[in-house]
Amino acid sequence: MKEEKIHGLYFDDVNRIPKIDRRDFLKKLGGGIIIVFALTEIPFWARAQMPADVKELDLNAYLRIKEDGRIDCYTGKIEMGQGVITSLAQVLADELEVPISLIDMVMGDTELCPYDAGTWGSLTTRFFDPLLRAAAAEAKAELLKLAAKKMNIPIADLTVKDAYVIHKLSDEKVSFEELTKGQKIVKTIRELPKTKTPSEFKKIGKPVISIDASVKVTGKAKYSGDIHLKDMFYISIVRPPALNSKLISVDTSAAAEMNGIKIVRDGDLIAVLHQDPEQAMIAAVNVNAKWDVSDIKVNNENIFTHILETAIESRPVEANGDLENGKKESDFVFDEEYVDGYKAHAPMETHTATALYREGKLTLWVSSQTPFGARQSISEALDIPLEKVHVKQVFIGGGFGGKIYNQQAMEAARIAKIAKVPVQLAWTREDEFQYDHFRPAAVVKISSGVTKLGKILHWDFKEYCAGARGTKLFYQVSNHKTFSYNGKDVHPIETGAWRAPGNSSTTFARESHIDVMAHKIGMDPLDFRLLNLEDKQMSVTLKAAAKEFAYNGPKSEKGNGIGIALGLDAGTRVAIIAEVKVDEQTGIAKAVRMVCAQDMGQIVNPNGARVQTEGGLTMGLGYALYEDVEFEGGKVNTKNFDRYEFTRFSTTPQIECVFIDDMNTPPQGGGEPAIICVGGAIANAIYNACGARVNQMPITPKRILQAMNV
Repeated sequence: MKEEKIHGLYFDDVNRIPKIDRRDFLKKLGGGIIIVFALTEIPFWARAQMPADVKELDLNAYLRIKEDGRIDCYTGKIEMGQGVITSLAQVLADELEVPISLIDMVMGDTELCPYDAGTWGSLTTRFFDPLLRAAAAEAKAELLKLAAKKMNIPIADLTVKDAYVIHKLSDEKVSFEELTKGQKIVKTIRELPKTKTPSEFKKIGKPVISIDASVKVTGKAKYSGDIHLKDMFYISIVRPPALNSKLISVDTSAAAEMNGIKIVRDGDLIAVLHQDPEQAMIAAVNVNAKWDVSDIKVNNENIFTHILETAIESRPVEANGDLENGKKESDFVFDEEYVDGYKAHAPMETHTATALYREGKLTLWVSSQTPFGARQSISEALDIPLEKVHVKQVFIGGGFGGKIYNQQAMEAARIAKIAKVPVQLAWTREDEFQYDHFRPAAVVKISSGVTKLGKILHWDFKEYCAGARGTKLFYQVSNHKTFSYNGKDVHPIETGAWRAPGNSSTTFARESHIDVMAHKIGMDPLDFRLLNLEDKQMSVTLKAAAKEFAYNGPKSEKGNGIGIALGLDAGTRVAIIAEVKVDEQTGIAKAVRMVCAQDMGQIVNPNGARVQTEGGLTMGLGYALYEDVEFEGGKVNTKNFDRYEFTRFSTTPQIECVFIDDMNTPPQGGGEPAIICVGGAIANAIYNACGARVNQMPITPKRILQAMNV
């Protein structure tokens, strides 16, 4: 089979999946039963069942039952609060018939774990979960073989329970520890073994408190900033005032006179090091650097005009019928434009990296969603062999897509190699905002047509810079077209993935527009959606939300409103009904209650699903009502939380979660979907409350008052 080398890794031309040297992996492990699940060795028919968007990911699963009876689960995925450290352990425990307390999760360690492209897109549960179950089933089969031989009992007469293999007739039993002691058995799965059916589940589907909860609330959990190495120096970087700036000159003499200071200069990178972080920051202030700042005439006021002028590269997403015929046959035609500004990730933990360069090897502890990507880019940039770069396991204090890019890891690695001392770099909150890869500002233009009886006949949807995720039409429209627009040099500041990338912007536009049509013809927004929905499961999800909410139509009380929004992300259908109060004198809108129903297939951990939903709704209120990034060219003026408002305890509404839990269907995404509908539901509730149709997020008091006065 032909092979191609890409970024230092070998891929085969059919599967495009990195090959792992199993011998190197096995050298790092001791005895026990080791299961290696190699996706490239799984039959084509099995791989063909996986959705196209994950075929380029390496989803190897390593499982080791150690000689002491404990079980190590190795995954390239990382834990950043989404709860997979618990749900994966839950799946493994169920299939292997062991208590969850026996499982140790080893996540994102580039020397121990199988390669993984990164933790994003709500992929972990959907696509790593079934492979882990398969690995556990294979391990269980191997244990039964060992027990049958040891006990001289046919396998058919044995069962597994609580980490013991038990004779069904006599209750004679042997522990996993006894079976694995002195063994080193390596099994590579080449065919998918039979796994449990939902009716056989004992732990899957049961609520479990996060297994990392204790270490987190007691402060024992280790994040990158908690790594303290002997003789370690703290880094303070002298930053330019804006992106795309070039260094003209620098004078470090004043900083160099301070005791204990080390100064590193590498091109435009100027770093001050000290064993006291405050002294490093003080010294950095004393560095006199002059920069040539790019003069870009784009800011948060004119960005949407700029987007429409520069996002001129188009591609079709989907289309059907004839738009002109649909428009002619419609009784009412609507043309609206919706806009959404940049949003920051604003994680609790800023980007942090601790690095040690010793004897040609670089070891890092990084707050990263892509540890293997960090290893690869550092290896290439610093000319260090890939096997000499080791990214170790730590917890991540929030990512939301913002910790994919690893700039802080690269900076720490460069400085550690030059200074030849252990270093730690923690971005300041100002750094975090200036160098964030923001959710892109976006424009959506919609033209639609509807009959007097409420049937949508015409739908022309154009999104600019949001991305096509979530734009697939689940309403039944005979004449529709969706186009995606982008281009070069559109954004003056960095942009990237942000929790369900783009879907919150496009869903806000679509669901606001659906409401516009419903109100124009005098139909209840819920009935209008049910009339036009093509997706039956979406109808079920909407009805579940309405039942939980006790929905009885829009509010008639002035200043109080109810709004609905539907969306689809990561295989999960979402319906939100929100209640909002608006002070018509000040324009302040406050969410009072939110009900979120989701059809996410099989739910591994209901407790985790609920927590993720609550988090998504709370974060969603931020982008809907408060969060706005002010900038001028490449300079971000929103530098801290004094100017970047988000959802607080005092503005968090009553939240209720409903799950249409079908244990007989595959699990779908849970970390991102809930967030996508918040903007649309809140916007529609505000319109119901005070008649203000605001087509720009965040929906600020000023924009509400302006819309009321139109």
